[in-house]
Amino acid sequence: MRIRHYETSSKGEIIMSHPMTPIVTAFERPPDGGKGLARDMRVRWALEEVGQPYEVRLVSFGAMKEPAHRALHPFGQIPTYEEGDLVLFESGAIVFHIAEGHAGLLPDDANARARAITWMFAALNTIEAPILDLQTTKFLEGDKTWFAQRLPMVEDRIRNRLRELSGRLGGADWLDGAFSAGDLMMVAVLLRLKASGMLDEYRNLSAYVARGEARAAYKRAFDAQFAVFTASQRPAEKN
Repeated sequence: MRIRHYETSSKGEIIMSHPMTPIVTAFERPPDGGKGLARDMRVRWALEEVGQPYEVRLVSFGAMKEPAHRALHPFGQIPTYEEGDLVLFESGAIVFHIAEGHAGLLPDDANARARAITWMFAALNTIEAPILDLQTTKFLEGDKTWFAQRLPMVEDRIRNRLRELSGRLGGADWLDGAFSAGDLMMVAVLLRLKASGMLDEYRNLSAYVARGEARAAYKRAFDAQFAVFTASQRPAEKN
């Protein structure tokens, strides 16, 4: 089901207009080496899950800081999402909007729906925060005198959260019944740990992430993002 927009005719009647194709911004040169970790991946995945066609506008690092892009995203980042007159930023907010407007990512039952939304917030606020702290520690603080003492503490905080999440997931396929936007966001966040090997310490979480990656919608989104990375690696053509 697509998001549908309505207009008023000259007689005051409500008529359905053509569905608008959303536009998502993404890195012109993805900095993650084609691993699917840039946050536009979350938005692409959500759109693929619900079957909503979309367009991508690639943005350079320089253009991200220019006034035109800051008008869409005040912090000069990606992704942004444009749908007619609506402009959104922050991947979680965009995925929530997509899930609200289409069937497939949020349950019909009100309580189950609220729980799925709760897991979206948990992924971004509780799980992702220490993971991002780890990335900051490794890539920006490696030359500090206290790096060797800080790194194990950051890793321990992540393991505490993974242990709690693993206990809650147990032997289930997904966090709360059927796959939802909560799972989409959680898998996307956990993928940031894949290269570290920490995820392998929790067998059920590793399998959980693999199930997410195996979804057809995820594969389509990943392939589309990877194609951008591949194109960015080609030498520029000379006139």
